[in-house]
Amino acid sequence: MTSPLGTNGNEAMSPMEFMARIRSAAQSNDLAGAMRIADQARNTHPSDASLADALGTLALKLGDAEKAVAQFGAACTLAPQTLDYALNRSIALQRLERHADAIALLEKHETVGRSVARYGSIRALSHRALGQPAEAAHWYDAALSLEPGHALSLHGRARVAIERGEEDAVARFDAALAVNQGEADLWLGKAQALDVAGDGAGALAIAEQLSTQAPGFIAAHSFLAGLRLAAGESDFAAPFRNAGLKAPQDPNIAATHAETLAGLDFAAEAADVAADARARFPNEPHFTLLEAVHSGSAGDLTRAEAVFAQLPSGTPRRAVHEARHRIRTGEFDRADGLLEEALADEPWDITAWSLRGIVWRLLDGETAKANAAWLHEQDGLIQFRPLVARSDLLDDATEHLRVLHAGSAMPLGQSLRGGTQTRGVLFHRTEAILSELHDAIVATLEEYRADLPKMDKTHPMLRLRDEPWRLAGSWSVRLTGGGDHHTAHIHPQGMISSALYLVVPDASSQQVGGKDRQGWLEIGRPKSDLGLNLEPLASIQPKPGHLALFPSTAYHGTTPFASGKTAASERMTVAFDVVS
Repeated sequence: MTSPLGTNGNEAMSPMEFMARIRSAAQSNDLAGAMRIADQARNTHPSDASLADALGTLALKLGDAEKAVAQFGAACTLAPQTLDYALNRSIALQRLERHADAIALLEKHETVGRSVARYGSIRALSHRALGQPAEAAHWYDAALSLEPGHALSLHGRARVAIERGEEDAVARFDAALAVNQGEADLWLGKAQALDVAGDGAGALAIAEQLSTQAPGFIAAHSFLAGLRLAAGESDFAAPFRNAGLKAPQDPNIAATHAETLAGLDFAAEAADVAADARARFPNEPHFTLLEAVHSGSAGDLTRAEAVFAQLPSGTPRRAVHEARHRIRTGEFDRADGLLEEALADEPWDITAWSLRGIVWRLLDGETAKANAAWLHEQDGLIQFRPLVARSDLLDDATEHLRVLHAGSAMPLGQSLRGGTQTRGVLFHRTEAILSELHDAIVATLEEYRADLPKMDKTHPMLRLRDEPWRLAGSWSVRLTGGGDHHTAHIHPQGMISSALYLVVPDASSQQVGGKDRQGWLEIGRPKSDLGLNLEPLASIQPKPGHLALFPSTAYHGTTPFASGKTAASERMTVAFDVVS
């Protein structure tokens, strides 16, 4: 019988013949069959770079980025001067979020790559992912100088324009849409750019159309909900409900709906959304977890207990969330055991460490108290330092930030209650004053580092004491009295959290018997929904030009200040996360 792979078996087929069969199977949408042929081809011709590249391409299409990286890597080794193989491997590395590795590979091909638009676009994407917007803009511009209609570069450059606060962001989205009218994410980007530019009506019109026409487009519903919240609409989460009615088979709509409600203290409503989704998606344990989490946050501990009892033991993040529930029910030893289990799986999980710090403070015994002190109370972990800066930098920065706040709103899913928060990453913007403020903060951080305890490889923050640091997220918040405040929270993506005070309200200096501390920063007071009566580890009176720095594992929030909304009641800060 004749072999289906060749007259004399696999070994008789040439690389070209294998390639033809791979293409034929792929064109028939038989990717699995194409993959089997490509695997056979690689085994038969291990020194053929084009077959390695073809196998990598198929692996990437089938979602196996690890295999794609390996096969593209083999192609690069076999043909190190071939730019396309390096570009393909870079894309696979990006799928694995290995952006630094992608850039390192691309740098080796920069001389040739500079003349190829695809090179610039791919490299720009990784720079953007690493929080390097200036470099991303450079490489997108390089790609567009070679190919002005390059769709991915037009889109990416428009996104970077928003992130950097560039005034031509709307025009850039228009240019991208001229090339690709049908991409929903481009229309969302234009709506976001219009919102930043102050055209709220234009932004709302596009957002409503996207949300109506594309029920599965979660980002559009989130953006529209944010616009509705900023406009003061009580039913701000309606876009999710409406989308769920149009696409009842999509579990992501309900999941984001619940998280959006919970993020603004509507925990009971979030639990009900999760319960409804749980009934509709019985094979999605995530909704059981969400109902348990949010019913507990709402104070319905009986309901939370019943739902946790029905949750499969292997559900991701169950241990952390159930530990929070056990804290509410006063079962501190049980909570500690659950957190120990969670940290065995993810040793540096900030949320688990923050809850364990609370539990250690609540447990009896010298060991627990010593552990609590080790985590957050060592001298130097919490510092309040003057900013290392020229005397009038704060005045200049404040003037500029007030302009940004005029076009900002209270964000979804954050700790802010009242006031406004600047959009995006503050220090990704292009203004020179913000660059100078960034450098002053970095200088102050080095002084903070110098006064920290010694490196401790078992401590979630001090293990990184001597490593290179950089700022991750950064933003400014402006509160103006009337009860504006931050609820107690943590920053689970950081190692060090912060608050730089630019303007403080007159009320922040008032205190009667130490109890009337309006607008003060409290570090270590748990989130209110835990139902605990723990005092903060530190209460910091705001002072202009000073920077509070503390471990991200410590809960922190501000006390409200009740002054009228006047200039004397303004509180403006800049905050950021430090990562290594």
